[in-house]
This record gives sequence, C-alpha cells and structure tokens, in this order.
Amino acid sequence: MSGIERRTGVALWRQIADDIRAAIGNGDHEDGRLPTEAALAARFDVNRHTVRQAIAALAREGVVETVQGRGTTIVPRRRVTYPIGARTRFSAGLGGQVATAVTRLIASSTEAAGEELATLLRVAPGAPLLRLETLGEADGVPLSRAVHWFDAERFSGLVEAYGREGSITRALAACGVSDYVRVSTEISAAPATGADREDLALQPGAVVLLTRSVNADPQGRPIQASRSRFAADRVTLSVAPDETATDLP
Repeated sequence: MSGIERRTGVALWRQIADDIRAAIGNGDHEDGRLPTEAALAARFDVNRHTVRQAIAALAREGVVETVQGRGTTIVPRRRVTYPIGARTRFSAGLGGQVATAVTRLIASSTEAAGEELATLLRVAPGAPLLRLETLGEADGVPLSRAVHWFDAERFSGLVEAYGREGSITRALAACGVSDYVRVSTEISAAPATGADREDLALQPGAVVLLTRSVNADPQGRPIQASRSRFAADRVTLSVAPDETATDLP
C-alpha cells in the first residue's frame, strides 16, 4: 500500500525515498535487496523515473548501492544496543560492542528552572540550573546528542569537573555524588531536526529515538534531568525487564 501523498508540496521521489529508508530501518528487507524498479513503481503508483530518482537519492546517502545486473542492494549499517537500566552509563552500556565510547561537552550555560524542570529536580521555579549539552560517539561515529540539567547551587563545580574528567559520572563523583540511579525514563520517536542532522550526521527524513529521564542520588534526591536523542538507524534501545513496569509511558 502506497505511503505517499500527492499535492503536499513534498516531491514524490522524496516521499518514496523516505518510505524506503524507514522500511530498511524497520528491517523489512531481510534479504538485503530492494524490489525491482517496476515493483516499486507499482507499489507507489508512480512511473519508474520517479522511483529511479528516489533510489539515486538513497544511493547518494550511502543507504543503498545499485550494481548493473545485480539490482539495488542495501548497504549494511552497524547498529549497537544501548541499555536503559537503573545504572545506565554511556561508555559502560556500549561495552563489548565498540572499541571506544566517549561523550563530549559541546556547550554549557546557566538558565532559570521552568515549572517542569523545577518539579523534576525539586528546586524552586526560577532557581539556577546548569545546562550541559553532550555528544555521544562510538568508534568516532556520533550516536546521540543530549541536554542535561543540574541544580547549579548544589553542583557549582560540575562544568569544570566535566572538563577534567570527560564524563558526567566522574564529574558527579568529583562533586560528591559517587553513585546514582535512573528513577524514570520515557521513550518516544520523532523526525530528526536540523540540529540532529548536523550533530549526528543524519540525512533528511531520518528518525531519532527520544528519551526523557531523571536520575537520583542514593537518598532518592533528584540530581539530573536529561533529554537524549539517538540516531534510530544506529541504536537500539533495550529496556531492563525490571523497569518496564514503571519507567515507560
């Protein structure tokens, strides 16, 4: 059944390319090949030239490869599994799957707590919060971009500690929090924004997986609220069995 819409202002070939890309991401073409141009033209109710434009766009993105006599094959893409558990840590979570996993601080600032963040972190509305923006990479490939908020009064030295340690976990330890646990996680998905495409090197039409989470210290006091965006074609989020009952919407 065709998933494209006419008279929307979006070129048909672009809609077809997006549909095929999404199907590949969902694992719909397990044999590693796309249907023939004729089959795709019939499926989307367009001419073969339009299908050819869509496939050419996907080839430029490196999603597929067309070889004379062999048809169009899907270029294999490596996908890692990122666990969502009580003690989720970026580097540890990817352990055994990649040679190197690092997070980089790309921006930091101080902002006033809005109502939602004030509630999550149990601070007064308008209280100063530290905002850290990070980029997570595995073997040099960007996997996630995230924004984290902390009580600026309690963690006044966090940015400097991150600069020394290169890790939020170690920076928190330097600020007196040696352990913390994930107390809530929400997962959803959305089209990639311009910032996602730039920071994660994604193509137009790409999808990101979104997580909204809160971490707390051993005494149960919230210390960190985060919003993370993962490249959906590179990461599978795996939720720990003991968290499925309470941590997902």
